[in-house]
Amino acid sequence: MVSLEDCRAMPKVELHVHLEGSIRPETVLQLSKKNNIALPYDTLDGLKQWYQFRDFPHFVEVYVAVSKCIKTPEDIEFIAREFLQGQKEQNILHSEVTFTASTIKNHCGIPWDEQIDALERAIQFGKDELGVSMLLIIDIVRGDSPEAGLKVAEMAVSGIGRGVGALGLAGQEAPNQALPYKEAYEFAWANGLPVIPHAGETQGAESIWEALNVTKCQRVGHGIRCLEDPALVKTLRESQVVLEVCPTSNVCLTPINRIEDHPIKQLVDEGLQVTINSDDPPMFSTTLSDEFAQCSTAFGWDTDKMREFSVRAAENSLLSGEAKQGLLNKIRR
Repeated sequence: MVSLEDCRAMPKVELHVHLEGSIRPETVLQLSKKNNIALPYDTLDGLKQWYQFRDFPHFVEVYVAVSKCIKTPEDIEFIAREFLQGQKEQNILHSEVTFTASTIKNHCGIPWDEQIDALERAIQFGKDELGVSMLLIIDIVRGDSPEAGLKVAEMAVSGIGRGVGALGLAGQEAPNQALPYKEAYEFAWANGLPVIPHAGETQGAESIWEALNVTKCQRVGHGIRCLEDPALVKTLRESQVVLEVCPTSNVCLTPINRIEDHPIKQLVDEGLQVTINSDDPPMFSTTLSDEFAQCSTAFGWDTDKMREFSVRAAENSLLSGEAKQGLLNKIRR
């Protein structure tokens, strides 16, 4: 068993975490007051009570409401800097962060060029002042129109070289919800951007099959329900597709009752490429260090096993060349 203290000290890489979902409750209140945004609760205890999610739609409701508290490019830069400082405190050397630019544009009125300017400033701050790196995954929200999805892909492509590393697909899963955005994926591929979809979180194996077939992905956000289909498990194992597993998030939003019941150990035992992630840490009262420590305790994984998760995350990050090798060297040391 690896202690929480040792998990905090261990150099780590995180592939699945949402920027808006990482805003601390104290910061949510600060932004809501600054920008005159009404929330159901105006105290820290009340906000934490609101974060006790009943189901996935309730989670989406809270997530969108929190996002609406962001009103200026300075707010974006602030939350991104605060996020990076939190990652630094945990010795998370590199993060690949999903950001829903379309929600910020549609609900908050901040144009994409001002969003990416703010994010780029925060990324530079992380590099220069903290010694940590961040790449962005700009995601399409399931249920939006194909035209809206294409606009997201265009935004993502315009951010190449400024911190954007991939196009994502998130939101509430439903049958055949990946296919409508094929034109967006094709635009991303043509410009060198991979697609990293969420799938197999609240829907079954068919959602993962669709993601694989339609997005040509090499990483899947969550993917835990692949175990329902042995043929899918075999395909994932042979193709070395990486699963970005978020244990506490799954306990909060799916029928899994506790970490000890999470299928992550079975996924590992099946020889799948698994990474450990925090998803929306303050919303689930967790951190990446907590996820590492809880998994170590629940499944008897030692320090070497936990280090494997960070090495795998680094190997399958969006970094390349010297940047990726440098990251791997730091983790292995």
